[in-house]
Amino acid sequence: MSVEAREARQPWILLAPAISAVTLLLLVPLIFIVVYSFWLRTATGADQVGFYLDNWREALTDRFYRDILFSTLRIAAITTIVCALMGYPAAYFIARSRGNKVLLLLLLMLPFWISYIIRTMSWINILGVSGALNTLLMSVGIITEPLNMLYNETTVILGLVHFLLPFMVLNVFVSLDGIDTNLEDAANSLGATKWQSFIQVTLPLSLPGLAAGGLLCFVLGAGTYITPLVLGGPRDAMFANLVFEAIITQLNWPLGSALSLMLLVVLGALVMIYNRYLGMAQLMKGLG
Repeated sequence: MSVEAREARQPWILLAPAISAVTLLLLVPLIFIVVYSFWLRTATGADQVGFYLDNWREALTDRFYRDILFSTLRIAAITTIVCALMGYPAAYFIARSRGNKVLLLLLLMLPFWISYIIRTMSWINILGVSGALNTLLMSVGIITEPLNMLYNETTVILGLVHFLLPFMVLNVFVSLDGIDTNLEDAANSLGATKWQSFIQVTLPLSLPGLAAGGLLCFVLGAGTYITPLVLGGPRDAMFANLVFEAIITQLNWPLGSALSLMLLVVLGALVMIYNRYLGMAQLMKGLG
């Protein structure tokens, strides 16, 4: 084999483990899900093999699924906006801090060391009727009866912000940390105030990180089911909860497969829209 042939094959050899893992762990299960979505759940509980459009017809025409899908996208959008408003100042503070940047990043990473389920359930001990917040408010005399602060949409958004905020901060921090501070100094030397230099120099240059964090928070928020399951009420279910209910509780794999593919297509379309107007190069820049 010639040297040129070996050099041409070397990248594929190096990529072979990653490609094999993606194929076995992502593409093959996805193919099974697509096939399952066209099967039919019979009255006896068995799956009837074939090519039926009943599951897709129900998922696309039933207003119940459509309303929950829109509600899921709305909650994910609100969560993303809140994460951006809260995460950008924190990321800016970390990026511009001197001497304790490593410590601040370590504190930011600490939540990842704790299980997501435990972090979500901790809000019950904080916001519950006998939780820490109600106990504090009653002890200082602000309220006389416990407030019902759990199992509503606001609590779901709070739990999602708690889960996704570190992702936003990390993405924005990477973008801000890569900006040359001499650009801000140059703007100030030309007569711009600190606020003007931030608006006209720093903010535009950090938009790739903000966009990357926003896309990541939106996709993860729209696809979660633990937070609404633990912190939400019966009316606060998100679309992933429907998939969980269909597959795990009802054992209706065909309908659950159709619902999961429906959510995948919607989120994939949003990513394509993002790529159309901002470009995946901007996303990679924000992530790296």
